[in-house]
Amino acid sequence: MTILQTQGVHHITLNGADRQTSIDFWEGVLGMPFVFEQPNLDDASVNHLYFDPGDGRLITVFTEESRQPGGRVQDQIGSVHHLAFQVSLASYKQAARRLDDAGIPNTGEIDRGFMWSIYFQDPLGLRIELACYKFEPPEGATHAQVLRRAHDIRVARGGENIEDRDLADAIAAIVTDQGLSLSGTD
Repeated sequence: MTILQTQGVHHITLNGADRQTSIDFWEGVLGMPFVFEQPNLDDASVNHLYFDPGDGRLITVFTEESRQPGGRVQDQIGSVHHLAFQVSLASYKQAARRLDDAGIPNTGEIDRGFMWSIYFQDPLGLRIELACYKFEPPEGATHAQVLRRAHDIRVARGGENIEDRDLADAIAAIVTDQGLSLSGTD
């Protein structure tokens, strides 16, 4: 079978609370502009809100006025565990305080080795993560390429997880592989 090659996330659609609670959370708390809305074309009794998470793609939310904050959509096999949104280091460093100020319980800052995370819940209990990489990849490389190289370095040293030193060595190796230096050449 020939594979169907994906090229990134097109959009993610979630079940949300009522319309205003959903707008207040996705735009008011997470700063995602409310781009447009229309009925769910598969079920006109459900509203469909569209938000820009910051990369021009879409997070969409199905809303029903009967779904109130504090309720929960039934977990099912194949349901979403959490959504992670990338934020800048500056935003990440403000996240816990700003969530606290908004009355939203959260985990506080968590060091994940190659990134930092903070977790909290949307109005219906969906776990949301704000994630911030600890590094920027070299020009022409991706985060995934750095992480793949850091994985190999971590495994070779017998480490349990990727650490700062693995990231630094991976970035240095990628830059060396790009062959931009004349040093050491014939």
